[in-house]
Order: sequence, then C-alpha cells, then structure tokens
Amino acid sequence: MAAVGKDRAAREARERARVYQARQQLHEGQQRRRTRDNVIAGVAGSVLILAVLGAQTLYFTAGPGTPTPTPSATAPVATPTPTSTETATPAPTGSATPSPTVTP
Repeated sequence: MAAVGKDRAAREARERARVYQARQQLHEGQQRRRTRDNVIAGVAGSVLILAVLGAQTLYFTAGPGTPTPTPSATAPVATPTPTSTETATPAPTGSATPSPTVTP
C-alpha cells in the first residue's frame, strides 16, 4: 500500500507544480499587457497633446483667432490738425448812421 500513497503524493505534487506554473504564466502575461497598455497610452497622450498645441498655434496665427493690429501709443499717429480758413470780418466802427455819399 505504500506505492499507492507515493503515487497520490506524486500526482498532487505534479498538480501543484502545474497550477504554480500556470499562475506564473498568467502573472507574466498580465505584466506584459500592462506594460504594452502603458506604452500605448503614453504615445496616444503625447500625440493628443501635440495635436492640441498645433491646433491652437494654427488658430491663433492663421485662423479666426488672429489678433487685429491696432495702432500703438508709442508710434506717432498722423492726425490732421484743424486749420482755420475763415478770415475774421471786421466789425463796423463809428456811428450807427451812414455818412452821405456824393453823387455826380
């Protein structure tokens, strides 16, 4: 009967070794998948950030977000100065009655 006990112990040992090896393979597969997922997420995130920065740059340099140029306060601005073209009419002096004129 000793042989039956050895067979059972050997069978259980083989089963434990098989289960242990299966767990190790599962764990290694999960590690590889996590590493792969992290690399994909990093690359996708970097591409997304670069796309957003590029879109903003294009929007503010060539698109509708382009600022309109305004005259600066430091640059001399040529503004026309009003000039007076009217001549002052002299006010009448003297008496309020007109002087008689001589007619020939």
